[in-house]
Amino acid sequence: MMQLIDLRGSALSASELRNILPRAELDVGRALGTAAELISAVRDDGATALREQAVRLDGVDPPHLRVPQEAIDEATARLEPRVRAGLEAMIARVRAGSAAQVPDPRVTTLGDGAVVELRWHPVARVGLYVPGGKAVYPSSVVMNVCAAMAAGVSSIAIASPPQRDFGGGVHPTILGAAGLLGVTEVYAMGGAGAIGALAHGVSDIGLEPVEVITGPGNVYVAAAKRIVQSFVGIDSEAGPTEILVIADDSADADHVAADLVSQAEHDELASALLVTPDADWARRVLERVEVRAAATKHAERVRVSLGGRQSAVILVDDLAAAARVSNAYAPEHLEVQTREPEAVLAMLHNAGAIFMGANSPVSLGDYLAGSNHVLPTGGQAAHTPGLGAHTFLRPQQIIRYDREALRAVSEHVVALADAEDLPAHGEAVTARFS
Repeated sequence: MMQLIDLRGSALSASELRNILPRAELDVGRALGTAAELISAVRDDGATALREQAVRLDGVDPPHLRVPQEAIDEATARLEPRVRAGLEAMIARVRAGSAAQVPDPRVTTLGDGAVVELRWHPVARVGLYVPGGKAVYPSSVVMNVCAAMAAGVSSIAIASPPQRDFGGGVHPTILGAAGLLGVTEVYAMGGAGAIGALAHGVSDIGLEPVEVITGPGNVYVAAAKRIVQSFVGIDSEAGPTEILVIADDSADADHVAADLVSQAEHDELASALLVTPDADWARRVLERVEVRAAATKHAERVRVSLGGRQSAVILVDDLAAAARVSNAYAPEHLEVQTREPEAVLAMLHNAGAIFMGANSPVSLGDYLAGSNHVLPTGGQAAHTPGLGAHTFLRPQQIIRYDREALRAVSEHVVALADAEDLPAHGEAVTARFS
């Protein structure tokens, strides 16, 4: 089912590895034109465009673009008890994990009366996108909202596509999760149009523009986020999910197979990679993958994902080579299941989140680890962090100098201002002492 890539005996550079490692075919650039048209329509025609797009793209005309509070309250009250308990446990853990991400202010004293303070200040308003499609993601509500609240964001709006099965409303489990978190501003709108609505605002439904937009979505959502990021912040352009497992023959082959299948069920474009120096053990994993893939509920989706060009078993000479492959790929989710996982961890640099040992599967991080599951894909983990409280915080420098502290550096300021032919800069300092 999964292709085999044998890198044993090769000494490839990081750029060469990036060129040969399998990736899902996802060209955000090709979606930019369509996304731009949808955003422009919403900017110009507001609610009318949103309704037209819902009918054309989602197959339903939502009765309310802004979900009434009664609908949120009712969905919260009707949450199935096991789901509610799971969501409450997730909320408690993600809140704790997110709170720990907020940095403390730092004060640097550079001399008597010369102080620079660094504080982390939240943005005022955020828009959180929760996708529809093949699955329902109340967990994404929790991940986005908890991180924003931990940062101190005071105004939160959620957008999620209208659902034909629920009369054009937002999925009730999404609404229930929002209700548990105390979010009262939820909109039945999806795709690129929703991103445009959050960025520009829609006055005829009372939607004010936001300052940061986060949350995963399809290629048109990713394209829309690219378009609007010149005037709002975004987390990343999320693509299909990825799992990369570094393992040796000490790992349980069936457990590794289960982890690969678990992420493949997200989407036909999901990527599943196993990187190992043990060829015979890898064959046992593939046998278990076949069995588990055939038996799972979304067997056809998993078969397409694991059989696609984006999934593979990669054979390497040793675990150091496995780490080099992983660093070049920069996976969204990285599992380490080896005899000495901490030694492997020391060699790893690029990953959205790293799951250590036999009892830390990616599925744990999807729900109850306390970490955030909104993570960079497509190699963006080499330079972009996953979602967290920091996504909604801005570092600000606060400068406090008294008169004598300014006097102590005034000559240097004047000299540098003159060197840059900006004499008024120096004069703004010397004026205080003339």
